Amino acid sequence: MKAIVQTSYGEPSEVLEIREVEKPTPKEDEVLIKIKAASITFGDLTAVKGEPFIGRLWTGLREPKVKTPGKDVAGQVEEIGTNVTEFKPGDEVFGDVSECGWGAFAEYVSVSENVLVEKPANITFDAAGAVPESAVVALQGLQQGQIQSGQEVLIYGASGGIGTFAVQIAKSFDTEVTGVCSTRNVEMVRSLGADHVIDYTKEDFTQNGVQYDLILATAGYRSIFDYKRVLAPGGHYVATGGEMAQIFQPMLLGPLTSSGGRTMTNLSMKSDKEDLAFVKELIEAGKVTPVIDKSYPLSELPEAFQYYAEGRSRGKVVITVEH
Repeated sequence: MKAIVQTSYGEPSEVLEIREVEKPTPKEDEVLIKIKAASITFGDLTAVKGEPFIGRLWTGLREPKVKTPGKDVAGQVEEIGTNVTEFKPGDEVFGDVSECGWGAFAEYVSVSENVLVEKPANITFDAAGAVPESAVVALQGLQQGQIQSGQEVLIYGASGGIGTFAVQIAKSFDTEVTGVCSTRNVEMVRSLGADHVIDYTKEDFTQNGVQYDLILATAGYRSIFDYKRVLAPGGHYVATGGEMAQIFQPMLLGPLTSSGGRTMTNLSMKSDKEDLAFVKELIEAGKVTPVIDKSYPLSELPEAFQYYAEGRSRGKVVITVEH
């Protein structure tokens, strides 16, 4: 089978190579997936480039432990292990396979049935490949922020991979959603259901006089003190991504800035099958639709990484796998 292979850290164009490798055989509790689509996540970019360096605590200090990257996968079950009970050959599935050694950027991957969920019936494999990590991060970030009906919710970075899911999931909880994005993405974010859209190149969300019960920061950078200024008493701020300063500030300053019932935290994300199943239900109910910016074939994965690394993608960058 064809698979992307990585033996060192560096620029994707220099360290990623498509090779013929041995097709995996599922173990007793594993499912062999014929991959149809995958998508690029920030974790994939970290695993390939080895940056930021702290990420190597999980991916390998000197060289990558993961030889075939890729976390998000959608495909069809081809073979099952003797102990597998939930799936059968022919089933369409999707999931985050990072807990099983990664490997989504390939024609096949063998993973535990415990990380897979039946693919939503109303979307394509390409759309399903865009869902697993980003949608679960969005859901868990909102849940950590104790989302409730009627709240004022701010999504900073509303046009990105996580942000596009966060806007839609927040609306499914019957909240008043404000999305923050750049000029070219205003109409797209509004089409996702955002009640208000702020173009950060023209307006500062900290100056509009609105206080938010829940703020989810998924991209870019604003000081933790800016977010606190517009956080309502008892409100919650959760950082899921963005520049390193935005990620580390809640770790270092969160305990000092949490006051008046307000909490300032990072997301403690964990791949969760039940959460992905919940997202599946939202997709099948028409409340969430994956947003795909661009699709690349597996052979053009380095180019896809280059585009993703520019940080301007609208929604997800998907990798299609042709057999």
